[in-house]
Amino acid sequence: MPWFKLSPVTDERFFDTAPIRFDYEMHLPVSADEVWAGLTADRPLGWCKMLSVRYTSPRPFGVGTKREVGVQFNMARMKEHFFIWDEAKRCHAFYVEESNAPLLDKFAEYYEVTPTDNGCVFVWRFAMQAKPGVATVLGLSKGLVKKLVFDRLISDTEKCFRR
Repeated sequence: MPWFKLSPVTDERFFDTAPIRFDYEMHLPVSADEVWAGLTADRPLGWCKMLSVRYTSPRPFGVGTKREVGVQFNMARMKEHFFIWDEAKRCHAFYVEESNAPLLDKFAEYYEVTPTDNGCVFVWRFAMQAKPGVATVLGLSKGLVKKLVFDRLISDTEKCFRR
């Protein structure tokens, strides 16, 4: 299977400036530590039915950690590189270094889990920039992509933590 390189994201400003962005804020009735543990587990995001995720870097995890992700029965595959990792703030962010689909120039995700009196707030941000020939099509299908992919990830997350 061929791999296609994406441009790195080295600054969290990309989450505010990317041409395509999806931001979610979930108020969950569980502790921030429980959600953070699920994000940093050996099989992170195990509750998301359409994902298969595994770290390829050894523990302890931090900036520079890498992992591989398969989406929807590995139809889409990505190699990710973490450029933010802050255990104290329970936040991290990665960009995709390589993908098996030549559609995007940049793709990044940001996770932050903050304790509240009733559980926690989990912020999950997606930011991307399509390759020039794909940008118009991806822009037109943004709502469909949001519904079929990103909204499903959020729904799976909320179901898992709203027992």
